[in-house]
Amino acid sequence: MLLNFRDGTVAAPHDEMPPGVTLGQQRQARVDVFTPFLFQQAAFPVTSTNTSNTTSSDGNRRRRLGVLIGGSGLIGGTLVHYFKTKTPDEIEIRAPSSKKLSIRISEDIRTYLMRVKPDFVINTSMAALDSDAQLAFEVNYLGAVNLARACCAMQIPYIHMSSASTLPCGENLTEDDHLPLSSELTNYAKSKLMAERTLRYMGKHKGLDFTIIRLAIVYGEHDHKIQGFHRLFFTIADESMPFLITKKGVRHSYTNANKLPYFVHHVLDHREEFSGETYHFVDPEPVPLDELILTIRSYLELKTPRELYVPYPVIRAGKYFLERLAKLLNWFGITVRLPPELMFLENFYKSQTLASDKLQESSFVDPFPDETIFTALPRLVIYYLTRWGHLNLITTFNDEVFGCNELEEDFRLRPKDLLQSIHADSTSPFPELQKVRGEPR
Repeated sequence: MLLNFRDGTVAAPHDEMPPGVTLGQQRQARVDVFTPFLFQQAAFPVTSTNTSNTTSSDGNRRRRLGVLIGGSGLIGGTLVHYFKTKTPDEIEIRAPSSKKLSIRISEDIRTYLMRVKPDFVINTSMAALDSDAQLAFEVNYLGAVNLARACCAMQIPYIHMSSASTLPCGENLTEDDHLPLSSELTNYAKSKLMAERTLRYMGKHKGLDFTIIRLAIVYGEHDHKIQGFHRLFFTIADESMPFLITKKGVRHSYTNANKLPYFVHHVLDHREEFSGETYHFVDPEPVPLDELILTIRSYLELKTPRELYVPYPVIRAGKYFLERLAKLLNWFGITVRLPPELMFLENFYKSQTLASDKLQESSFVDPFPDETIFTALPRLVIYYLTRWGHLNLITTFNDEVFGCNELEEDFRLRPKDLLQSIHADSTSPFPELQKVRGEPR
């Protein structure tokens, strides 16, 4: 299938080639147009490549400006919050929405970066796990490469978030390990792997100043989507897992979202050490999956899942049945969308642990060395049960999490009395804002 790119330099989905042009000629035309984009460095102002020593003309350290792509996700949002609260005088972060800057459109990238003139770019964006080939290619690969080409032209650092999906299953995998590139890979893994390879090629042949940070299973607050580890947590809290969907001895690596901003900040300040390198950002100790599931069960004081291990062939047959059932229900106008994490179901029965030796041997110092997914569970339980309760996704724990809320009771049972009370006591203008009403802006 020919992929059509919604990109200023690549044919749009509805663009048509002249009659008589073969499929191969169409492909080559798209490649020819794609190739020269952004390498014309005159189109961009050149800034210093050493962001650790950005100083103004008077010798003072100047405030750096960075652009972050994917600020609405867990990783991007955590980074934005960190730089906003921890480094307001040192680093300013712009996190444009996809409506303002779509990395699928090269003209958006050029226009925005020429206007903002950043000192570095961080890319945390990703297409949904179950995206089709075109979306995965445009967001995870083409968008990442176009950002890299812009950074190469501007001579500024490019920090790219990658994924353990580029790695095979196994123990103690290093940064040099990777899956072979083939058509059998999922769209997500294939696009992420291609992006890594192209960034290394650009670093070697085009002078790109980049750092690839591979993440494993990410955990942390403020994930507004139910995905990854939080999908597992949700399934347990919803009592939808009667038995253990794994086997004994399976272990995985985990990434603490709250620690990552400290590492990114350190990487930006020490480009000579981290430029052109790939790092696994994971907790030092892998986690047994069955132990994690049973610990979550214990925190939630549930009876399920019971400590009975379901063999993979049984789970695979169940997945096949659900997929066929979903298609059958579509005939009756009932849309059923299975969780995209089902594509990783086999990983519940195979270990994948990432070596963190390279990270440990670097100059980076872990800000919270004793924090693991087990020590973080208490606050994760409170945060997500509160959020899911408010969204009416899981209401089993509302009494324990919310307690007795008088206003909520009045809103549900006595709305007229509540409205009269607010009209009588809580509609006066804020006095502190009245003072500034006549002041010049």
